[in-house]
Amino acid sequence: MEWEAIQERLNSLLEKGRHGELRGAMMMLNEVDIAQYMETLDKEKLLLVFRILPKDISADVFSYMSAEQKQTLIESIGDNEIRALIDDMFLDDAVDFLEELPASVVKRVLQNADPEKRNLINQFLRYPENSAGSLMTIEYLEFQGRDTVRQAMDLIRKEGLDKETIYTLYIIDATHHLIGTLALRKMILASEDTVLADIMDRNVVLVHTLDDQEQVAELVRRYDLMAIPVVDKEDRLVGIITADDIMDVIEEETTEDFEKMAALTPSDDEYLKTSPFKLALNRIPWLLLMAVIAIFTGLIITNYETLLQDAPGKFGIILTACIPMLMDTGGNCGAQSSTLIIRGLSLGQITLKDFFKALWKEFRVAIIVGAVLFVFTLLRVRYLNEGADWSVAFVVAAALWCTIILAKALGCAMPMLAKKLGLDPALMASPMITTIVDMSSLFIYFTIASAVISRVPAA
Repeated sequence: MEWEAIQERLNSLLEKGRHGELRGAMMMLNEVDIAQYMETLDKEKLLLVFRILPKDISADVFSYMSAEQKQTLIESIGDNEIRALIDDMFLDDAVDFLEELPASVVKRVLQNADPEKRNLINQFLRYPENSAGSLMTIEYLEFQGRDTVRQAMDLIRKEGLDKETIYTLYIIDATHHLIGTLALRKMILASEDTVLADIMDRNVVLVHTLDDQEQVAELVRRYDLMAIPVVDKEDRLVGIITADDIMDVIEEETTEDFEKMAALTPSDDEYLKTSPFKLALNRIPWLLLMAVIAIFTGLIITNYETLLQDAPGKFGIILTACIPMLMDTGGNCGAQSSTLIIRGLSLGQITLKDFFKALWKEFRVAIIVGAVLFVFTLLRVRYLNEGADWSVAFVVAAALWCTIILAKALGCAMPMLAKKLGLDPALMASPMITTIVDMSSLFIYFTIASAVISRVPAA
């Protein structure tokens, strides 16, 4: 059934007050779909529908709702409902939820949480934002290396339902240090008397609590993990990060990179729910920065104004007409290189050690691309511009070739230098590269033009 028809059916049951049928209809949907439906409801209907949901799935639905809807619900329900909701949520979901709320709302939620869970939440909230510690959950199963398969299966049957994942088992020693992992499939296929230490994998891929979330996501992607263990500075197991949280990190980091590459201040707010004033504030600083840099571009043109006016014949007119083509091509070439380098850095395919290797590769690419565009531009200017001779065509084509080499070099080097300085390489993307290349290309252009014009006899 189409989603529009499902939504219409649910709305009809809600309007008619047939709450029992509405509850049954929602039980046929996935928790994600229920949360999506609740996004369309106003405050009163939202509260009514949420209270109709069975207690065993309301927490799951809540975790998929937007931050705005979550805050609306928390401000509308009673203290007992808050306590039940937080107690039913997985710890990492509760932490993520609280990080999005105003301090006053967080205080009320924590006051109504179970004391033990409140202490755990406070502990997680103390980890730096975007660190592995802030992402992890403690809802996992751990075993001693001396445990047998039979003992492990008994514990899984007893406690597995309340854990986020049981696909990977974590083996610790007497001092709680992580010594290995074991896939559930491998354990099931082993005999019941087998000791876990004999079949576990001792080559553990792990992260520390203070590791950046982007590094965590890269490890999970590289090793195709369903979950990754988190250890403290003494290598004791303190939690795990599951694939669903990593997917959120990847989406967040990708969105942030896209925004930075487009010269926008990153924001977690949805576009249609963000005011025009805030959207403008996210853009103005970068536009002002590039406008300031562009002042130098104007100064270069002004400095060579006499050259353009006194050039023989139509030399000056043709040079002026070719400026947009030169700047656009340079900016595009720089953007191509920076995009590939930023992607390579993000995926771990390029490291800072590869700086000169990448620079050499982009130089060779620039030579090839520049040679092709040199010939094309030389012929285009000579034969498609009335009054153009070979000297002016050469100036434009040679400046273009040099610009392409410079743009490719900057597009390669600047993201890597940003990485070296601890900045996000995405900052050195198309708008920034284009602005710098524009200024540099004009300097090259007029330098070559000056040298050629000085040798051209006056008309």
